[in-house]
Amino acid sequence: MLGSLIPTRWRRNYDITNPDKPGFYNRQVTPYLQAVTHQACTHPIHTIAFVAILGSAFYVNLIEAGFFRPSPATAANKVDFSALSAGSRRLYLGEETAWKWQMHENAAAKSEDHLSLVTLAFPDTNGSPLKAPTAENLPLPQDSSAELLPSSANILSPISADTTLTLSIPHGETAQFFETVKEIPASGSGIASQEDDGSDDEQEQKKWIMKNGRDTRSDSIIDWARNSWTAFLDLIKNAETLDIIIMSLGYFAMYLTFISLFLSMRRMGSNFWLGTTVLFSSAFAFLFGIVVTMKLGVPENVVLLSEGVPFLVVTVGFEKPIVLTQAVLSAALEAKQNGNGNNNGNGEASLTIQNAVQIAVRERGFEIVRDYLIEIFILVVGAASGIQGGLRQFCFLAAWTLFFDCLLLFTFYTSILTIKLEINRIKRHVALRKALEEDGVSRRVAENVAASNEWPKDESFQSSETYSIFGRKVRDSSIPRFKVLMVLGFVLINVLNLCTMPFRSGRDGSLVTTAGLSSVATPPPMDPFKVASNGLDVIYQQAKQSQQPISVTVFSPIKYELQYPSMASVAQDSSDWSLDYRAGVFSAFGGRVVESLLKSFEDPVLSKWVITALALSLVLNGYLFNAARWSIKEPSQEQAGASAQQSVSSHAKKPSANGHALPPSQPENEPEAPLPPGPDGVSRSREECEALVKEKKAPLLSDEELIDLTLRGKIPGYALEKTLEDKTRAVKVRRGVVSRTAGTSDITNKLEKSKLPYEHFDYDRVFGACCENVIGYMPLPLGVAGPLTIDGRSYFLPMATTEGVLVASISRGCKAINAGGGAVTVLTGDGMTRGPCIGFQTLARAAEAKIWLDSSAGQKVMKDAFNSTSRFARLQQMKTSIAGTYVYVRFKTTTGDAMGMNMISKGVEHALGVMSKEAGFEDMAIISVSGNFCIDKKPAAINWIDGRGKSVVAEAIIPAETVKNVLKSDVNALVELNMSKNFIGSAMAGSIGGFNAHAANMVTAMFLATGQDPAQNVESSNCITVMKNLNGNLQISVSMPSIEVGTIGGGTILEPQAAMLDMLGVRGAHATTPGDNARQLAKIIAACVLAGELSLC
Repeated sequence: MLGSLIPTRWRRNYDITNPDKPGFYNRQVTPYLQAVTHQACTHPIHTIAFVAILGSAFYVNLIEAGFFRPSPATAANKVDFSALSAGSRRLYLGEETAWKWQMHENAAAKSEDHLSLVTLAFPDTNGSPLKAPTAENLPLPQDSSAELLPSSANILSPISADTTLTLSIPHGETAQFFETVKEIPASGSGIASQEDDGSDDEQEQKKWIMKNGRDTRSDSIIDWARNSWTAFLDLIKNAETLDIIIMSLGYFAMYLTFISLFLSMRRMGSNFWLGTTVLFSSAFAFLFGIVVTMKLGVPENVVLLSEGVPFLVVTVGFEKPIVLTQAVLSAALEAKQNGNGNNNGNGEASLTIQNAVQIAVRERGFEIVRDYLIEIFILVVGAASGIQGGLRQFCFLAAWTLFFDCLLLFTFYTSILTIKLEINRIKRHVALRKALEEDGVSRRVAENVAASNEWPKDESFQSSETYSIFGRKVRDSSIPRFKVLMVLGFVLINVLNLCTMPFRSGRDGSLVTTAGLSSVATPPPMDPFKVASNGLDVIYQQAKQSQQPISVTVFSPIKYELQYPSMASVAQDSSDWSLDYRAGVFSAFGGRVVESLLKSFEDPVLSKWVITALALSLVLNGYLFNAARWSIKEPSQEQAGASAQQSVSSHAKKPSANGHALPPSQPENEPEAPLPPGPDGVSRSREECEALVKEKKAPLLSDEELIDLTLRGKIPGYALEKTLEDKTRAVKVRRGVVSRTAGTSDITNKLEKSKLPYEHFDYDRVFGACCENVIGYMPLPLGVAGPLTIDGRSYFLPMATTEGVLVASISRGCKAINAGGGAVTVLTGDGMTRGPCIGFQTLARAAEAKIWLDSSAGQKVMKDAFNSTSRFARLQQMKTSIAGTYVYVRFKTTTGDAMGMNMISKGVEHALGVMSKEAGFEDMAIISVSGNFCIDKKPAAINWIDGRGKSVVAEAIIPAETVKNVLKSDVNALVELNMSKNFIGSAMAGSIGGFNAHAANMVTAMFLATGQDPAQNVESSNCITVMKNLNGNLQISVSMPSIEVGTIGGGTILEPQAAMLDMLGVRGAHATTPGDNARQLAKIIAACVLAGELSLC
């Protein structure tokens, strides 16, 4: 069993034939890891929100503990005189006031007559041998004029035994006095503190530390930077040169580790977010580790962490998140490549995003946990050692940090990965839908196609009540409930936080100013006669006797706490409300609540974290709620208005994953069937039928009644799908209408009962996209030729044809090409064209328009206008020609993975509108958006010369032995045949682009199989076949300058054709580089033509 803890390849019983076989501990630990990650991935938003709230609470706790305060030994830790002066009251005594104390903020007094009355308060030390300092023990400045005065009685003396010292000081010496007494040695601790107990660490002496005098606030960025720079310089001055070099190298290596993390994530497809969330996860783990370490009584400080963190980051690194990310993305990619139609043994749907995470955890989870345990064990050994200098404390902190890092990796970070995959799915969905819409496909069809091409596929998108988010079925009613729970949870958390703030431990002074509280919960002003009444009496007597006026500033009591200096920045205070209670319990309670709340949000880090979290929440909600909205089909107006129509609509056959409708099955609740003909079996009258049509109840009519109404023109034949809301039934009714139409019934009467299939087909993809007036679908034989090696990768070539021996002939060509190492293809051009015709009244204006279009200014205006219409279409160039008063402009553009004719037409129309309105050609008339200067679906020399669509050249070298054995010929004979037939023969016939044997055969067959426009085989079949004798071997190439193909839009939205694109690996839009799938399809078609030309010649 112990062997399970070491890497697999190091085990003695390592089975090379089954390297992934899990060990004993692997089998024990992995199910628990999968259970944890399953919960996190099923509820990723909840997990992330919980960790973020927990991190914020821990950070607030760290602030209240004073962790970020500089230690007293640093130069930046100076006494904040202005903070100590806050709340002080100035009194004046003299003849003007009839020798009575009077509040006077602007009293004119000489500096030597201005005193400060300071009260030092030391808490009760019962149970401790250490006592409060006496006046003789105070470390007063040299030549100080401080004078001890009698202390005033404490109003809480019955329940508090605090010791106070009251001193009078010339006001000019007050700041120096505060600086001197910020730390006072504790009496009675000197002997015990200097004894050596035999430990390796030197024991530290406790001191009385001033609580509200340390300057830890930062009124501005400049103050913060100045204090930080001062502290940094002090550290540099007191450090050895070797230590400085080592720390510099440590920080440099740490930043290199960060860069390596982002580069690794970038190679996996994430430029920023995954790397950033890994750092967030590690930061949360570090934060949790600090708080837990301090709660366990292990002292930590910022200086120690700043020295140790770089080496921890470099040593541990971020390999584990990278390994887990790679495993998750690989599992998701593998599942997508294996297809979505495979069900598991339980009949459940195929892999979801959560399943991909589960597979990754199963494969890599135990390995990651094992590495964490080994590192934690080493750190625990370091924490248990007796090495001094802070190593033990840091090892203790690092061990806890790694523990939380492991926990967050399988909860917080896996939730991030789940959301990342979900957002990627949404992006693919939106990109494909918009591309289809730009190509002229209706939004409804584009939405269906995009949903069917998603991974993982959500089979629930057909339901209007449930849909899938993060692999869980969610009902529509769950969304408002979820929102209410989230809001109530947020309010409850803040109420609990607000109510518990007054009962938390006291704080070491204020880290931020609370001047803004004056309008919320301002405490009553300090009464100087309660704070220092006895001292004021003494000063009064002295002034009265000397007859000298005097001004006295009475400071609020300065509180001290007894602690070690090294713990001054992290130790928590015991609650001391003695001063607050003077203003009343409720005033103190309200002030501390509001102060604590505002203090948390005034912290610069916490405030920026809240703003960042809100921004990320808005973006994420936009993505995820859009995903939910896309998954729910919006009902039509007719459906919303008539419940009967909804019932009939539910009877329509739903398409399955392969794009065809499933055979009818018996539903649990029988839908409403068409109404019977009438009472006693009597058919309804025509008037009754027409009334039902007007009442939007046509689906309730029988097929015979619908055919009769359509023949009489009461229902338009093209509107049957919209009227019946059942496309399969509409096709059936239309077949009856065509069969019984009077003018053609003598030849079409057999259509209604013919063997032309119409059932079990997904007409949702056809209606509004591919065909109108549908009466069925035409099956075609589909064969595959090959395999053929193209650019080092093998493909089977799908071909839909009724021509015998065509596929066999191409397969023979593939065999010969493979024997020579396969085909090599080169893309030489990519640009679809559209050539509008614009007219002018005079030749001068037409020539002026041509000159402007050819100029750089005109090119820029037209390009900007054209490119603004699409995310994919990009204008490459314009070629103009003039004929009389007509100007022809040939726009050539890239169109992504779409064939792009509709996309270009929109851009051309908009660009011509800009030219007319903004370029000074208001007299221009747009004769036609397509002026045949493109030129589309017609043979033309311009396509042969300039190219259209994809321009591809494919080449192969066939060994002479293969020519003899496979092709049953020899090299010279084939070269001569190609010259005499494809070159001379085609020239004799006056061919344009037809210098080949039968390129149209392969192009058309592959076009039909992959959903391309068959009519575009006219220009796509432009091909010249060249053969040469190369060192005794046959070199053959085909050059095809105008292959017009796409992998989205048109017939590619039909599932059978899309399945063939899937077989070629080019279905849909390319994930990273728009247009790559369409370009690869063009290369495959060119290689197929190469095989056909080789075999037939």
